Amino acid sequence: MDLVCATFGSDAEKAAQYAATLCSVGIERGVIGPSEAPRIWDRHLLNCGVIAPAFPFGARVVDVGSGAGLPGIPLALARGDLKVTLLDSLARRVRFLVEVAAALELAARVSAVQGRAEEHRQRYDVVTARAVAPLGVLGRWTARLVESGGLLLAMRGGRAERDVFEAAGELRRAGWTEVHVVTYGHELPTPTRIVKAVKR
Repeated sequence: MDLVCATFGSDAEKAAQYAATLCSVGIERGVIGPSEAPRIWDRHLLNCGVIAPAFPFGARVVDVGSGAGLPGIPLALARGDLKVTLLDSLARRVRFLVEVAAALELAARVSAVQGRAEEHRQRYDVVTARAVAPLGVLGRWTARLVESGGLLLAMRGGRAERDVFEAAGELRRAGWTEVHVVTYGHELPTPTRIVKAVKR
């Protein structure tokens, strides 16, 4: 519980409400699998929430392929200064996300939009994603979503360095520079690893 409070601060109770929603309504509506319920904190909420320090203050963030709202909703709970757009291609997931944002009283800062990254027209300060596509493909899809100097913060897991090595050419051609791996959440059973890149 200490890590929950350290990560989500005054919104720790809302994080618990979100966890309970995922483990009930989320499973019923197919946005998360039943096998994920026992590890909802370590593998999902905390895994996403601990990367909050990577985001600039007041950033406009788009979470591409948001699914159940991961990492976008934990980030919004951990950082009250962020404005988050949850982008997903499936209408049923977007409906779920709209309901969750309202229930958690986040609707002023969190919106859910149906669409694909390669077709979305808005611009943001940061684009983030969790297990959406191979890193090179993700880099191509998301490059147009940020201005020069904007960030890609992609959750990649244990093979992050290999992903960076294999996608180096695609990322460079898409306009991403200063590509490197950063680790957060050393207190977790499996620390969270992200690929950070800057738009040229």
